Formats: sequence, structure tokens, C-alpha cells
Amino acid sequence: MNLFTGTRRKGGTAAGKRSRSVLRALAAGATVSALAVSVTSATATAAPAAIPPGLSCDTGKHAIDEYTGFALCRNNGSQTQTFWVHLVCGWAPDVDGNHVTLRPGESGQSTAHCGKIGTGIGEIHVRP
Repeated sequence: MNLFTGTRRKGGTAAGKRSRSVLRALAAGATVSALAVSVTSATATAAPAAIPPGLSCDTGKHAIDEYTGFALCRNNGSQTQTFWVHLVCGWAPDVDGNHVTLRPGESGQSTAHCGKIGTGIGEIHVRP
């Protein structure tokens, strides 16, 4: 029975159930597509932060664990510098690694780990 008009629909209940199932599937597909576009466009447009002056750094994800990121830096300047790695972790909270102090000519590494609830590492920054 149509609730708006109070009349019965011709064609039985099987056709009505089938069309509702199709509509639900289309709505679910549209929702998933919209979410996929918004998530990928947000990560694709973010620009990486600049490395602090006087440091030369390599950043990356751990070879075995994609939730662990690092910054391996060398102090090429003439003053002592402190740095740390900052990971943007998707749905999990962002995290900072250990603070590393380098005298001129020294190298060191800072590491951090994103929570498993998130989508993994989206960006890696070196902070002064």
C-alpha cells in the first residue's frame, strides 16, 4: 500500500522489494564513491613542509612497518640544531618522534609510529 495516497500498487510486493534493493545499492555505491574522492583529494593536495635550514634530511616509511616513519638528518650548518619527525597519520592522531640534537657535522635519526586505527602515514615532516 502506498502510504501517501492510500492506494495499492499493481505488480505485487516482489517488484517493490526489488526496486528498493536496487535503490539501496545505488545509494551505498554513491556514498562510497564520494568518500573515496574526498579522502584521495585531501591527501593529494597537501604540500610537504620544508626541511629546516642547515639540515639535510631523508624521510620515509619503515621497510617492514608502514605505520613507522623516520627522518635521518645531518647538520651541515655551523650551529647545534634540534629536530624531530612529525607524522600525519590519517584518521589516527598525528605524532611527533623523539627530539634529536646534532652538533655541526653530526647525523641522527628521529622515528615515530602512527596508531593502527588510522590509515597509515599520509605525510612526513621534519620540525625544528
